[in-house]
Amino acid sequence: MVRPRGWTPAVFGQIQLRGIAQVALSPSPWTGLFFTVALFAGSWRIGVYGLLGAAASTGAAAVLGADRDGLVKGLEGYCGCLTGIAVVVRLGASWRTAVLAVLAAAVCSVLSAAAGRLLGRVGLPALTAPFCLVAGALAIALPTAPAAAPPLPTAGATTLSVAELGHAFCNNIGQVFLLDKWYAGLILLAGLLVASRTAAVAAACGSVVATLTACAMGLPADRITEGLYGYNAVLVAIALAATFLTLTPWTAGYATLAAAASVPFTAAWQTFDQPSGGSPFTWPFVVTTWLFLAAGPALDRPGISIEKAT
Repeated sequence: MVRPRGWTPAVFGQIQLRGIAQVALSPSPWTGLFFTVALFAGSWRIGVYGLLGAAASTGAAAVLGADRDGLVKGLEGYCGCLTGIAVVVRLGASWRTAVLAVLAAAVCSVLSAAAGRLLGRVGLPALTAPFCLVAGALAIALPTAPAAAPPLPTAGATTLSVAELGHAFCNNIGQVFLLDKWYAGLILLAGLLVASRTAAVAAACGSVVATLTACAMGLPADRITEGLYGYNAVLVAIALAATFLTLTPWTAGYATLAAAASVPFTAAWQTFDQPSGGSPFTWPFVVTTWLFLAAGPALDRPGISIEKAT
């Protein structure tokens, strides 16, 4: 058991930063520092609640006796971070919101343990599934008005201006943390670059693929520009091209296909959740990544294997 009282402020700070970095599957505290700057650049509320959620889930996991290596790598913090952000975006900042964010983040640590145990048997990572379960339940249960129905796709391809394309590229990355400021997306990309050029290139390519796919589908231009169809593709690209599979030309193409597939999945999930006021959050990323990793053993191509995920 790892007790919080045994952590020095410096150690806890590194674990906290790693927990935020692990949202994008990075164990680097420097990446976490850049990500934290991006959160506060988007909104001080998102920054504060992201840190609060990460600290609450990490602390709860430590008290409950979670695996030491996972704690040190930040694997107990990222779902709590996203949950804290989702709660404050939904309810606004208040002491009640802070209490709810802490409790929800603590539940994430329990669900992470359960997901790791169950999914580990089939060689699949938990990813952000615990966050999706907790935030999804809260989104439906909390007394807020249902979201407006997403506009229907147009008959032809969507055309974006150069400025809109630039905003879409950045916002696809920013929306991973529910950020709607284009410059926050650039800071997140810089954070990825600090730790791994491969991860940064994968994120950039995933964003481009998502934008092109959404335009080809004729999805609404304003939602493409806001990054609402592309953030899952960014995470899918990082997971498959820079984390769980060995990078080869085959896996690069495989990751590109998965990133493109996540776009209609995201659009469909948004429409499905709209009547209840819910949100897809990162479910499309989770399910797409699971399916493409699970298909690996049946595909005889270099690098397409889930050996690194087990």
